[in-house]
Amino acid sequence: MKFDLIIVGGGLAGAALAVALRRSALRIAVVEHAAPRRPTGWDARIYAYSPASARFLDELGVWAHLDHDRLGPVFEMRIHGDAGGELVFSAYDSGLEELAWIGESSLVHVEIWESLKRQHNVTLFCPATPAALEIDADVATLRLDDGRSLQAALVIGADGRDSWVRERAGIEATVKPYGERGVVANFVCERPNHGVAFQWFRADGVLAWLPLPGRTMSMVWSAPDALADELLALDPEPFCARVEAAGGRALGKLELAGQRAAFPLRLMRVEEVVRPRVALIGDAAHAIHPLSGHGINLGFQDAKALAEVLAALPSWRDAGELSVLRRYARMRAEEPFLLQYTTHALSRLFGRQDPLLSSLRNVGMNLTGQLPVLKNALVRYAANGRF
Repeated sequence: MKFDLIIVGGGLAGAALAVALRRSALRIAVVEHAAPRRPTGWDARIYAYSPASARFLDELGVWAHLDHDRLGPVFEMRIHGDAGGELVFSAYDSGLEELAWIGESSLVHVEIWESLKRQHNVTLFCPATPAALEIDADVATLRLDDGRSLQAALVIGADGRDSWVRERAGIEATVKPYGERGVVANFVCERPNHGVAFQWFRADGVLAWLPLPGRTMSMVWSAPDALADELLALDPEPFCARVEAAGGRALGKLELAGQRAAFPLRLMRVEEVVRPRVALIGDAAHAIHPLSGHGINLGFQDAKALAEVLAALPSWRDAGELSVLRRYARMRAEEPFLLQYTTHALSRLFGRQDPLLSSLRNVGMNLTGQLPVLKNALVRYAANGRF
């Protein structure tokens, strides 16, 4: 079977790329092992969707169809250091309607997938698993484990941090484990959150409380492995008490809503995001510490940039040419690089228990809060991916 491009991975970034090309003449194959499903209750995997991502999803015709009763706007973010440092970001002060939207992965994924299933220029291979990839001078051939063979000018690796496409294409990745896991859980709170997100840089990791609608909030605790094991082993009541205390009981008493989960944290950099007939997007191209909450936003902006490059090609142009793919690579060189190094530096800076260093980093946090121009520039970059 012949296509113009094959997207391996129908997650948020891969599916969004396909939908972004819905008006193009490109014939697209999407290979995915399982379609998304909406869980009962609250999804444990929660993302912070930036205003830029919300605009992109609106352009795709997805945002308006989401259940907005399950999305929590962030109007203010309060960041606390480990020795009195404090930094407050306000949407109002920065001229924004909101800093971000907090919502479930499945909420957005299911809606993108519904658009994908109706798309005239997309063929879905699901469930399907890739088995072999051959890259020749003028075509890429992907063989599935059921024996089917797909050919295209370009293969997109949108298949996550342990990308099969990246490995088969011979693109090297440097992985640095943090020795931490992100412990995630949702809670019903005694007091409403009023659209305020909290983040604490603690001696035992970075704790974030993200506002969901009503009296609900989502927690991400980037904890050392030993603490992560301890948190997961606690019964629900002492677990809630531990989280309450860690956040200074800012939202009163907490009640666990759903299951806890944890995932290993690591920094992953690739030597290149494109090669002839291959391009990487999303977590296949970069992995960052979750303290910035920006992982999925990088993936969406990858999809947007690559879609713009491919949609603008004349019909006679080969989409798999390296000169074409390098346009995408240049467009996406800055933001992932800056966020990777910034989040890595912050996680290491606050991870070192040194009294002098602690004093300096908290003074720096307070000083930043007193410089409105710098603070608003940081907010604009987080919201839009540019200053």
